[in-house]
Amino acid sequence: MPSSPRVLVVGAGGREHALAWKLARDGAEVLIAPGNAGTARVGENIPVAASDIPALIRVARERGVDLTVVGPEAPLVAGIVDAFTAAGLAIFGPTARAAQLEGSKLFCKQILHRGDVPTAMFREFRSIAAAREFLTAREDMPVVVKADGLAAGKGVFVCDDREAALAAVETLGSDPQFAAAARGILVEERLDGMEVSVMAITDGRTIVTLPPLQDHKAAYDGDEGPNTGGMGAYCPTPFVDADLLADIEARILVPTVHAMRRAKVPFQGVLYAGLMLTAQGPKVLEFNARFGDPECEALLVRMESSLFDLLSAAAARRLDTVDPPAWRAGASVTVVMASEGYPGPVAKGRPIRGLDAAAAIPGVEVFHAATRFDADGSVVTDGGRTLAVTAVGDSLARAKLLAYSGVREIRWPGAWCRKDISDKATAFMLAADRAAVAVGGAEPPPSTDGASP
Repeated sequence: MPSSPRVLVVGAGGREHALAWKLARDGAEVLIAPGNAGTARVGENIPVAASDIPALIRVARERGVDLTVVGPEAPLVAGIVDAFTAAGLAIFGPTARAAQLEGSKLFCKQILHRGDVPTAMFREFRSIAAAREFLTAREDMPVVVKADGLAAGKGVFVCDDREAALAAVETLGSDPQFAAAARGILVEERLDGMEVSVMAITDGRTIVTLPPLQDHKAAYDGDEGPNTGGMGAYCPTPFVDADLLADIEARILVPTVHAMRRAKVPFQGVLYAGLMLTAQGPKVLEFNARFGDPECEALLVRMESSLFDLLSAAAARRLDTVDPPAWRAGASVTVVMASEGYPGPVAKGRPIRGLDAAAAIPGVEVFHAATRFDADGSVVTDGGRTLAVTAVGDSLARAKLLAYSGVREIRWPGAWCRKDISDKATAFMLAADRAAVAVGGAEPPPSTDGASP
């Protein structure tokens, strides 16, 4: 392999920009297909859609790509890893069958049952009428309604009562964006607790668990509004200490990998566990088969060791031969800036100002999630979640302050964001400090969270 390996990153969002940014910092020559206006600054954009698997194989062959890294879930479910492997090309990610861990919530539940992995109780329905009949007949109580298939992070409805659950079922049946995903519908018990994300890299045998994060799925402050693909994240989360992380690995991650092997569907890639920390312990809400977005952005700005070495070892099934990744001390915060109308339809092509000013703030990286170049070379919006403004600092409060400082520099008509990313962690840590003071009798330390946007 050449001294500067060549890597193809598949995708066009903020996660792919973060992957390309980190791989370039590792010394790799990075191609991104199709990429966006941000990825063009760290590598070479290739005008090939993430769904065009034959064309991506041609690019990998013709450009001598040493490793392909797949960002989004749709190509994984469509079989890009199978196709690259058949062509003799190295690629990081799960096969199409293994990617059903994310592609089908019913398949995921079956694997969890095989592995005796804690999760919510559920019922599955193959028609809108059957789900409606079940909800009407049962006791009126909070539930979660899910589309079985892929729905870009929007196919989950957390419902307080029967009326909301019935409305969710009707939405899955009538909204065109859920047409494929809602061929099966799951109705789950609603778990109570704190939601966290834990990702791990695995080659099917060895598992490397990454620092825990917390995503913010709801659109608006205070976790109000509809679910989105993610409005922000921070890393690490204080809700998961070292003991709990070890428990999650032992009771959830390892049994899931073993259950996939026993089902003759070995999993290789990113195993992403969306968890609820309940009174009975952590339980699985969902599994994803790739890096989360915006969790990937918050994670990679803290990674000091080589991402390329880690992913290439996993792709070659020799993960046990590499050292554990090293992480920068402190914390990171990612704030997603969205376009007006998201998570619904949005206007595109609006010019973005202030990108260079935001990126000039020490500790801040601006990852592009949905941008493109206009005819005059200016950067314009090209989707709902437009930017992922990410900062790393010596403390969570400092990282938040820097991230929102970056946000304040950026403008376009209709831009908006949540203003409370990481506030749950700040409140938790402040409560812990006060509890320690109550036991020890000392004065509480002053609050350091001066990071209000």
